[in-house]
Amino acid sequence: MWQEILNNQVLMSAVAGWTLAQVLKTLLDFCLNKSFNAERLVGSGGMPSSHSATVCSLTTAAGICCGVGSSAFAISFVLAMVVMYDAMGVRRETGKQAKLLNFIMLENPLKLNGEILQEKLKEYVGHTPLQVVAGAILGIGLTFLLDYWFY
Repeated sequence: MWQEILNNQVLMSAVAGWTLAQVLKTLLDFCLNKSFNAERLVGSGGMPSSHSATVCSLTTAAGICCGVGSSAFAISFVLAMVVMYDAMGVRRETGKQAKLLNFIMLENPLKLNGEILQEKLKEYVGHTPLQVVAGAILGIGLTFLLDYWFY
């Protein structure tokens, strides 16, 4: 069973795309902020987009393995477009709103049923277009390298 999973080029490419993007995101965050933030290893948002890297790796591998005329490629392609559009749209706006609400809450703590709400909302949930494109390039390039080296 494990051998079958490890030999699944489509799955392994997607997992590798996500993993590499998360590691790069963590390293970039460390370089910029001079501190290690373990949440970046699994968290969303940031450069490069691991969502884009994952779905573009998946789509590229499906195209290589099954052909660009296959249902697997078509499904992967549509999924990739939805995920990347969402990352730049709804999820990015959610992050902007969280940043604003966090600022407001810092200045004016809110009481709800007598309890002060102090939990900070997560601001890194979406991506800029550059982060999405960087993730897409990473995912596509990595999949071609994996195909060349291993498959």
